[in-house]
Amino acid sequence: MPALSYDQVRQLNSYSIYTENPERPLFTLANLHKDFYLTDFRNLMMGITQAATETAAISHFTRRYGMFVAMQFYMLATYDEVWDGKLEDIRFALVHEYGTNTLGTFISANDFRYVEDDEREDVMHKILYKQTFEIIQQLRKTTSISPLVMWENIFGYMIWHYHTLLENPALADRAYEDIDILEGTNVWRYISEKSLFHNYTGGKHPSQLLNIPVRKSCCQSKDIPGLMACGFCPLK
Repeated sequence: MPALSYDQVRQLNSYSIYTENPERPLFTLANLHKDFYLTDFRNLMMGITQAATETAAISHFTRRYGMFVAMQFYMLATYDEVWDGKLEDIRFALVHEYGTNTLGTFISANDFRYVEDDEREDVMHKILYKQTFEIIQQLRKTTSISPLVMWENIFGYMIWHYHTLLENPALADRAYEDIDILEGTNVWRYISEKSLFHNYTGGKHPSQLLNIPVRKSCCQSKDIPGLMACGFCPLK
């Protein structure tokens, strides 16, 4: 197991991902695989966010969890490392950010491992399928939320990460390789017949997608007190 550096931990923390134990964990990612828990989860998110609608509350969760998913791709491209723990080891707890209550993600630094070149695509598929698609399928049982909303919540962070990686000559080649995999169809097997990532980007360079309305769906942050409306909402 590689030991995370100070810079790695700082980068995780900047996206509300923490490597210590939360004082009061609320639930784990494994809990979301239990259908009987989903009603309690939905009510919990409504209470934390004070959202006007259930859909807005669930969308907010995927924006928070989406930072973890996107950080997996950042860590992979930057360090050839990936988090490889169990779903019950991804814990969520209440944190206070910018005057608003929300969720922080808590993991163990000991659960990261190195990724070999010949397993890279399989690792990316596991992130997309086990850590993302299966969770999205469960969240769809909580309320009438479109899977497109949830995928786009995650892709927004990924676009920013790849923009910064491609600006770095030492990391650009690896980032391009990973984007090529994401824009292919094989890594999306059992999820979609086409690349959902390519549908989002249109095959454009990530830097071309900054500060323009890329989304096709509304993230509904406008329906959560204390949060600003998204500046790139396609419904504006």
